[in-house]
Amino acid sequence: MFPGVDGFHWTFGHIFFLSVFVAVALTILVTLALATLRTARDLRTGKAAGICWHADFGELPEAERRCRHELAGRVEHRTCPNAFDCRSCPDYARFADLAPTVEPRTYGMNYPGDRFYHRGHTWVRPETDGTFAVGLDDMAERIVGKPDTVELPAAGTEIELQGPAWKMSKNRQTIRVRAPLEGTVVATGGAGQGWYLKLRPRGQANLRHLLRGAEVPGWLAGELDRLQLQLTQPDSSPSLADGGILVSGLMDAMPKADWDAALAATFLEP
Repeated sequence: MFPGVDGFHWTFGHIFFLSVFVAVALTILVTLALATLRTARDLRTGKAAGICWHADFGELPEAERRCRHELAGRVEHRTCPNAFDCRSCPDYARFADLAPTVEPRTYGMNYPGDRFYHRGHTWVRPETDGTFAVGLDDMAERIVGKPDTVELPAAGTEIELQGPAWKMSKNRQTIRVRAPLEGTVVATGGAGQGWYLKLRPRGQANLRHLLRGAEVPGWLAGELDRLQLQLTQPDSSPSLADGGILVSGLMDAMPKADWDAALAATFLEP
């Protein structure tokens, strides 16, 4: 029997059931409303990119989460506990004081010393006007070659560290490039200009999370080994290098390779 039907009489059971039902419904509605407000706030303040990156970082293989101090040979083994954000690492100063032991080489690729390098294969270069130029590093350029399409953010766009910086396509593969620092886009370039973005940082820029000096060779060695293993076909010999140097236009040279996995690992997309 239901309310409004002849013969219905309210009982304690009816009242208790409706009270519980209303309480549960209100709890669900309030929870959804709060979640929506938190999501909107995180998107507005840029926290959403950080939340997504921490989740992605946790899915990376341990070999790809090596601490920068291990890359430089300052410590024998250490997995980064801070999602590559050395700015918040309490142990950074202690390890940074140790002398690096890695041989300074770049395996025939171009990694100028005036730049800082992000593990998603971008570089950052301070400009004289206070902005920072951002481009693809040499390994990424040799892999991709000339992209088929490039989608750059408009001037004035706010970019978040580890969030999306720009998107490219090559041979029907979509490549999402992570931002190596946060800031506002003031200009866009492209493959022909040698850089893709110029950013104005928020406040005083802190680049401690980016690789430089002795950390770069150790990182490149691991990246080349990883790429070699991912792209070598069964019962075939390694074919990434020409005279010991990574060939240019690798995606065109090896169209049947497993580029889904290789690009995901190169650009930190687990």
